[in-house]
Amino acid sequence: MSQPFTTVPPDAILEGTATDAYFDRTRTTLEHAGKDPHVVAEVTADQFPTGEFEVCTGIEDVATLFEGRPVDIDALPDGQLFDGGPVLRIEGAYRAFAELETALLGLLSQPSGFATAALEARLAAPDAQVLSFGARHVHPSIATIVERAALLAGFDGFSHVAAGEQLERTAGGTMPHALMFCFGEGNQAAAWEAFDEAVPAETPRIALVDTFWDEKSESLLAAETLGDELDGVRIDTTGSRRGDFRHIIREVRWELDARGYEEVDIFCSGGLDPEVLRNLRDVADGFGVGSHITNRDPVDFSLDIVELANEPISKRGKLSGVKDVYRTPAGGHHVTLADRQGPEDGDSLLEPLIRDGEIIREFDLERASERCLADAERVGFGSAGETSRP
Repeated sequence: MSQPFTTVPPDAILEGTATDAYFDRTRTTLEHAGKDPHVVAEVTADQFPTGEFEVCTGIEDVATLFEGRPVDIDALPDGQLFDGGPVLRIEGAYRAFAELETALLGLLSQPSGFATAALEARLAAPDAQVLSFGARHVHPSIATIVERAALLAGFDGFSHVAAGEQLERTAGGTMPHALMFCFGEGNQAAAWEAFDEAVPAETPRIALVDTFWDEKSESLLAAETLGDELDGVRIDTTGSRRGDFRHIIREVRWELDARGYEEVDIFCSGGLDPEVLRNLRDVADGFGVGSHITNRDPVDFSLDIVELANEPISKRGKLSGVKDVYRTPAGGHHVTLADRQGPEDGDSLLEPLIRDGEIIREFDLERASERCLADAERVGFGSAGETSRP
């Protein structure tokens, strides 16, 4: 039976057929020639530090990919930030893993891009609730990758139900404009009342307040309709109609407070990026961020052989020899040859992942998130771009 959707099945990834054709032809050629050299290969995005840190994730899926293959792998811990040098190192006979290169790079590149973008958003509004609303912009088969990357970067939650089942987290979100349309203009109160009556008690009562009338009018109507049951209002006004978004939020806040609804939170969504979050974080209580994460290009990782039969080797433009990377107490990122002394007080970042095909590392998303946020602080990630607000 064919696949119901146009996605590569997991078995193809594990078996190595989710690959570029030239790896198949390389294997065939090496088998014909009776060659299978012992190599060390490294995955890198930049050879030297550039000053631009990114988040490394996808390590757990890489471990699954290589389980049972007779190789040794060292890799950064999940959620570690990096700036040049290897994020992963493979040692073994080349034919033991040649056809896995395409899948390996994909398992690292796209999640790392998502997580880096999510970290930018998280740190732009560190005291606000931030949720991932980006799953609608990607193929459904990778929605969990998006939501996991957001959690890794410190997001408070996400919207995708199936991803929540996989990640053992409850998806968040309340109502779309479609619900408001189904009740019709002038019947917003009926829509909010029906929602309040229908959904479980633990679901936050967040009223969408920009469907038919201006945001202030619908916010006040929602507060009057649900009273103490109302937890917050969500403003999702389309950019073409938004005007001065900050002023709109301040006006809504003022009018709610003036009528005694100080406890009603204001939640914003709709094409938000870190610059917008920095501008609104002192007037809004929470944000939904989607396209900023899912529009991010994958990290441009490549895999290169750097040692062949115990001798350094590289193609033009790449650095030969087995390397290690270090984090210094001051947040520096250093790349050195593995057989040389690292920086004083530096911590080596590459850790064992697989030994002779056996996964020897445990994975925990909460610990990875803590690592990501702590390392971001250590290296000063996101410290630029602060704005002053009137």
